[in-house]
Amino acid sequence: MPYRTEGNAIDAPVRILLVTSRENKRWVIPKGNPPQGVSAHSAAALEAEEEAGVRGLVCPTPLGSYRYRKRRRNGASLMVDVDVFPLAVRSELPDWKERAERERRWFSLAEAAAAVEEPDLRDLIRSFGPSEFKAATQRYGLLTAVAQKSKVTNMFAWFQRLLPKTGNFFEMFEAHAVTVVAGADALSRLLDDGSADHIREVIEREHDADEIIREMLRTVRETFLTPFDRGAITSLIGSMDDAIDEMQAAVQAIDLYEVTIFTQEMKDMAAIIVDAARLTAEAMPLLRDVARNGARLHELTERLVRMESHADEIHAAGLKRAFKELGPHDALQFAVHRELYKHLERIVDAFEDVANEIDGIVIDHA
Repeated sequence: MPYRTEGNAIDAPVRILLVTSRENKRWVIPKGNPPQGVSAHSAAALEAEEEAGVRGLVCPTPLGSYRYRKRRRNGASLMVDVDVFPLAVRSELPDWKERAERERRWFSLAEAAAAVEEPDLRDLIRSFGPSEFKAATQRYGLLTAVAQKSKVTNMFAWFQRLLPKTGNFFEMFEAHAVTVVAGADALSRLLDDGSADHIREVIEREHDADEIIREMLRTVRETFLTPFDRGAITSLIGSMDDAIDEMQAAVQAIDLYEVTIFTQEMKDMAAIIVDAARLTAEAMPLLRDVARNGARLHELTERLVRMESHADEIHAAGLKRAFKELGPHDALQFAVHRELYKHLERIVDAFEDVANEIDGIVIDHA
C-alpha cells in the first residue's frame, strides 16, 4: 500500500496511491504473487514499482490482510488472501513497466477506502492513518463538564482562572513525536543512500527532542494538575526519547566506522522503525481523550508490539548471516555489523516500551 504524508505536522493528512486493474479498471492496490525465494514485503515493493511506478521503504510487518475472489483466465473464480505492507513512497517514476496498462492516482484515506471494492481492504485503509485530529483532541475538563451539565458555564469562568496551570503536556508529547518521525525518516534515508547529510539530520533531531524533554520535566515539576500520573508522563516521553537517542547512537556508529553499504536486514529494520514512529505520532493526539480513544490506542500498541517481535526475527537472521559471511575472515567487520544491529534493535525495543506506557495509561484512564 504506497502512501505519503502531506507535510511534517503531526496531523498531516495521509494519501494512498491506488492503481486500476488491467481487466475491469477498478481501483486496487499494487499486488502479485511473490517469486520463489523473495520475501513477501520485497515482492510487494517490486509490484509497487512495476504496477504503480513508485519506489520507497516497505515495512516488513504487514498492516493486515484481506481476501477477495479472483477470476482466472480459465474461468475459475478463486479466493485469494493478500498481505498488505505499508510502503513509504520516496520517488515516483515517469515511466514504468505497466504504465500503458494502468492508471495511478493519489487519494485521501477516505477517498481510497470508498474507491476500493473489498470490504476488508477498505477497513485496512481507514485504519492506517491518524483519526480525525480535531475530533480526537477535543477534551473537556471536569469543571467544564460540570458547568455544561448544570448550565452555569459563565459562573465557572472566574473560578477556572484561579486554578493552577495544567501545563501543555499534550503539545510536548506531539512535538516530541514529530522529531522521532523525522529522525526515523532520516535514518532510513541514510541506510538507503549512505549520505552523511542524514547523519547530521538525525543528530539535529535528537537535540530538538532533548529540548522538548527538558521542558517536559520542568513542567512536570512546576505543574499542580497533570492529565496523568507524573510517573506515567515522564516514562512515556522517556521511552520516546530512548528511541531517538538510539537513532543518534546508530548514525554515530555508522559515521565512526564509515559504513556506506547496508544489508537488506538493516534496511528492513529501518522500515519497521519508520512505521513504528508513524504509529507513535498517531497515538499522541489520541491521549487527549483516552476514554474515547482507548480502543484505537490499544490497536496501535498491539501493532507496535507485533512489529517489535518481527524486528527480533529480522535482527537474528541478519546477525546470523553476517556471522557466516564475515565471521570466519573479517572479525572486525562482523563486530561493526553486530553493533549496528544492536542499535537498530534497541530503537525498536524503545517503541515497544512506548506501547507499554500507552497501554498503562489506557488501563488507568479508560
